[in-house]
Amino acid sequence: MFCPLVFKAFIRTTSLTLFPTTCKDITNRDWTVHMARAGFVHTPSENSPDVATCFFCLKELEGWEPEDDPEKEHKSHSSSCHFIALKKKVEDLTTEEFFKLQKERHKFIINKAGNEAIAKFEEAAKLRRVEIFKTAMGEE
Repeated sequence: MFCPLVFKAFIRTTSLTLFPTTCKDITNRDWTVHMARAGFVHTPSENSPDVATCFFCLKELEGWEPEDDPEKEHKSHSSSCHFIALKKKVEDLTTEEFFKLQKERHKFIINKAGNEAIAKFEEAAKLRRVEIFKTAMGEE
């Protein structure tokens, strides 16, 4: 089996990271190991301290409750994640599986960046259309 040092460090780091939520009983080692095994990395923000992002498909989930099962939540919110589809622990990945996951991860990253650029362009175009319309109507 293949387990790159990066993923071993990923599991260890995520396992030691607390997921600060109002549900203090989920901030234990067993919970965070379960989160890591479901592919999640703790990616908190100022407004959302319990956000976890899948390392592979980049799906962000928040609002974790003690009864939540990270793997089931991951499947229900990101059924296209190739890591979840493998149904394997990170440490049990073969070299081939690892590289396929990396390829899919890069596709997710490119799609996300492309969609963000398109949304930014569309918003700028919308604002520009309004300006053009106002100028045409003499409403400067």
